[in-house]
Amino acid sequence: MTTVYKNSEQLYWVRDNIISAEFPPVHNALNDPDGLLAIGGSLNVERLINAYKQGIFPWYNEGQPVLWWSPDPRWVLDPRNIKISRSLNKTLRKNIFKVTINQAFEEVISMCASPRKDDNGTWITPDLKAAFLELHEYGYAHSIECWHEDILAGGLYGIAMDRIFFGESMFSRVNDASKIALIYLADMLNKRQFRYIDCQVYTRHLESLGAFPIKREKFVDILNNCCNSSVLHEWNGVLEL
Repeated sequence: MTTVYKNSEQLYWVRDNIISAEFPPVHNALNDPDGLLAIGGSLNVERLINAYKQGIFPWYNEGQPVLWWSPDPRWVLDPRNIKISRSLNKTLRKNIFKVTINQAFEEVISMCASPRKDDNGTWITPDLKAAFLELHEYGYAHSIECWHEDILAGGLYGIAMDRIFFGESMFSRVNDASKIALIYLADMLNKRQFRYIDCQVYTRHLESLGAFPIKREKFVDILNNCCNSSVLHEWNGVLEL
């Protein structure tokens, strides 16, 4: 995540004394850094839900004001077309993991926020973690847990609204555990006719699993048709392929 941005005088400053849904059109986002749209404001549930519905998400480092982003292109996964490598398929066939949903949300987000190897910090700040815990209580945020011998081996979390899953972060403590969690999530979403898993930005890891770019304008059009915030999902228990 970049900590430097240009032309900040052109950016929209979010104030807490205005309607929380108010953001500028996403095509106003900067090109450098790609997608930076607005600064400031609190991470209340109403603002976050309205941001995600419009293709906007928070991403910032501790000590910064909240930075709101809508990059172009947007990287997404089609839950019907997750790439499973030969080695990953072997792991799947061994059936050594149990995969659950919403059994350990706080533990998953805490592990995702933990420092990674060769990483200087985390973008999952205490305020952002608290906001997602509240989103989980409201039924928007969900976790997928991958267990090995009754120990949490990996997982991921994100927001589900209608037929879009906004992926946020994943972690592994056992090789392939987060990938297994993603495969089970994609299978569940495909059975429920979800359109996309939003990956937000490019990573080599996600590209290897099938992520691809689409234009921001197309992504926003899809959200307008597939992301009704009143459509929530009550998910709980063990997942099966």
